[in-house]
Amino acid sequence: MKGTLWCLHGAVGMAADWRGLSVPGWSVKRVDLWRFLDCCPMTMPEFGLALNREAESGNRETPGKRVLVAYSMGARLALHALLEGGPWDAAVLIGPHPGLESEEERAARRASDAEWASLALSGKWAGFLRKWEDQAVLQRSPDGEGGMADRAGLSVRRREVARSFIDWSLGAQQPLWSRLGEISCPVLWEAGELDPKFRALAERATPLIPNAELWVAPGAGHRLPWDGPAAFREKLGEFLERLGS
Repeated sequence: MKGTLWCLHGAVGMAADWRGLSVPGWSVKRVDLWRFLDCCPMTMPEFGLALNREAESGNRETPGKRVLVAYSMGARLALHALLEGGPWDAAVLIGPHPGLESEEERAARRASDAEWASLALSGKWAGFLRKWEDQAVLQRSPDGEGGMADRAGLSVRRREVARSFIDWSLGAQQPLWSRLGEISCPVLWEAGELDPKFRALAERATPLIPNAELWVAPGAGHRLPWDGPAAFREKLGEFLERLGS
């Protein structure tokens, strides 16, 4: 076994979103992010430290390389893990946001996310999910194959989902742009061709990381691992092969 892929899901996501991912020679650890919020609040830097401790402990049981594979909110959390000096040999970051750069933007995002938190906690779950999925950024590409897990059962985690909109809001995140150069491991930063906002962020971020590569997934939107899973797996496999050579 070459190592373990530590897979982090996105906002209103599930560890099971990664159930279709397999790479020959690698084990896949699908991380349930909600368990980090099931007892008390946790900041993003605190999450980074907690995940790093878990990865360091886990390596004694499953030796080999440790690679973060993280999507959207999970990729923002992965950035904090990388910047907290984690034991990572590489990272695949899919559509992360390094941070809003003005307090006005952050305050507006915190207010917006507080509304999402309220709806997730006390509104009808089905209505919350419909509103969430209706966001333009989450629309599948015309040829998208889907494959994400059914969110209906996530209602048992609605308290943790609501808390994530507060603790892990983009508005609560300090901008990381000036710190990206601290990331020394190889990074594959991915964005969908049909996701202009996060493609622009990726194009700005990757030159700031010493050992980073940008991949723009053809025909994919923000949810690129599920818009084009075959292309995603192929690119991931190529990256991991170079990591091992």
